[in-house]
Amino acid sequence: MTGKVWLVGAGPGDRGLMTLRGQEALSQADVVVYDALVGDGVLGMIPPAAELIYVGKRSSHHAMDQEGINHVLLEQALAGKKVVRLKGGDPFLFGRGGEELELLAENNVPFEVVPGVTSAFAVPAYNGIPVTHRDYCASVHVITGHRKAGHELSIDFEALARTGGTLVFLMGVAALRDIVTGLMAAGMAPDTPAAVLEKGATAHQRRISGTLETLEAEAQKAKVQTPAIIVVGQVCALAERFSWWEALPLNGVKVIVTRPRERVSSLSAMLRQEGAEVVELPAIRTSPVEDTAPIRAAINRLEAHGYDWVVFTSPTGVQIFMDMLTAQSDLRALAGTKLAVIGEGSRKALKQYGLRADFMPTVYDGETLGRELKALCKPGDRVLIPRAAIGNQELIRELGDGLEITDLPTYDTFYEKTPALDAAALLASGDVDFCVFTSASTVRGFAAGAEGADFTKVSAVCIGRQTAAEAEKLGMRVYISEKATLEALVECVKSAAGKQGPAGPISLKTVHWTVFRAFDAPQGEGRGWATA
Repeated sequence: MTGKVWLVGAGPGDRGLMTLRGQEALSQADVVVYDALVGDGVLGMIPPAAELIYVGKRSSHHAMDQEGINHVLLEQALAGKKVVRLKGGDPFLFGRGGEELELLAENNVPFEVVPGVTSAFAVPAYNGIPVTHRDYCASVHVITGHRKAGHELSIDFEALARTGGTLVFLMGVAALRDIVTGLMAAGMAPDTPAAVLEKGATAHQRRISGTLETLEAEAQKAKVQTPAIIVVGQVCALAERFSWWEALPLNGVKVIVTRPRERVSSLSAMLRQEGAEVVELPAIRTSPVEDTAPIRAAINRLEAHGYDWVVFTSPTGVQIFMDMLTAQSDLRALAGTKLAVIGEGSRKALKQYGLRADFMPTVYDGETLGRELKALCKPGDRVLIPRAAIGNQELIRELGDGLEITDLPTYDTFYEKTPALDAAALLASGDVDFCVFTSASTVRGFAAGAEGADFTKVSAVCIGRQTAAEAEKLGMRVYISEKATLEALVECVKSAAGKQGPAGPISLKTVHWTVFRAFDAPQGEGRGWATA
């Protein structure tokens, strides 16, 4: 049975610029054949089970030549696989996409083209440069600046100069001198605004501005690196006024988010909204325990009013237990039973089932939950705790003697890696500014997936004391969010990045803890913990 090939444009860097159709194709891929210019955020979207084939091309270094790529696509499709050919930008704009389809068409292999957002337009937009503007130009022209070794540029500079339009040169950094001198020799004014746009739509985006006459010297002074594009035209003068991307609070900040795959999107979206480049590297995954007999037995006892409290320590614990409860019984089984949660995440997860928490501690950790819940319990109260099989023992210790405690494992936690991204190499590159951790297990999972990395160079933004303690064991520089909420985590990243005043690494050896409560807030809201 013959498979199918999807030729997918991944956009210029920001994963938000990949189309919904492209994401849909990628999510069902058996094999992903990908380029060097695909952004880290997009690589993080590749399904963990997909086979990866890297065919990246950089100047003077090709992992695989074009003919080899064409045959790989054909072979994988003839093997009956769903193949995504993932290319930076748009596959048909100097991406040699047409060449890759020729062999497939000759062999009657089904294919589909998913256009991508081209860097020719997106990167100028991210730098505040509109490639067309009624007051400045009537056309835009996209030209390849790439030249074969030993050959001159094959560009009609006189024709381009006559257009009076915006000129966008892709793959032209190595030929910058020839481009600017060619345009001036063709009659274009030396004072025409121009810019080199480096690593566009990423955290490390740079704009080097000048004129045709000065641009080469400015680019040399800035030590411009690829990938970069060249824009020439009066619209370049608008960049300072229209530079919206640079105004975002987390512009220039690259963040690794380590939450489980099924829970990563909300935090990532909040960080991206503030301008951060987010790379999703789920460090753990969770799965319901194989032996569900103890859970079914606990539900039977719950129906018989056999528990006074049910205590949830994570959103995952809520979901797994409540799904089994509603599959076996219904919410009436909880009648007369009080519900406690460790924090906002678990409270929100419980609310999705139409339930409100009766108790949430002033500090969102196991120690405080156990101590404060113990004060509310009567001697002999029966407490059910559905949670991870490797649950922290602080909660049990604080609840102490005098209560009947059922510590019920409902899910197992496994470390996870993202095959298309090398976490250790990402850290070694120096491009990553912060790693965000929402539990101690995500720290341990991340460390396992980045084996050999120098963790002393990692700035860790952590959601609580236990998470921060785990990060500090590895030598990471630790920042701790004021509250154990996603919103507070984002604010902590902003503060640590210097966007909202000074912040420095926090040492758990010297920190003092202050518990506070907003007395005007209703039960279960407006509470958290802070450092002082």
